[in-house]
Amino acid sequence: QVQLVESGGGLVQPGGSLKLSCVASGVIFSTYTMYWYRQTPGKQRELVARITGDGDTDYGTPMKGRVTISRDNAKNTVYLQMNDLKPEDTAIYQCNAYNGMEYITATQGTQVTVSS
Repeated sequence: QVQLVESGGGLVQPGGSLKLSCVASGVIFSTYTMYWYRQTPGKQRELVARITGDGDTDYGTPMKGRVTISRDNAKNTVYLQMNDLKPEDTAIYQCNAYNGMEYITATQGTQVTVSS
């Protein structure tokens, strides 16, 4: 069964850090480019970062310079290290996967709330 499951979200104060994880199952993980998106009610979904199977990275505008995406192909896991978090970073963060043929979307996401 193909599945993406995120974890690591929570409540953090402004300026704080969080590290999100997304574990994939039922796929040949190394062949997929992995994406982190975020969604806030009433706003368009935003690309936070992506990483290819070879480790090439690209970052979206909203959090560029404050996030680092990485992956461990042996653990079928992609990570998102987020630093210097701001209240406007509050959102549901979701990982997606794409291998050129198949696009996989996680079903839940993980909530990140930045508040004092």
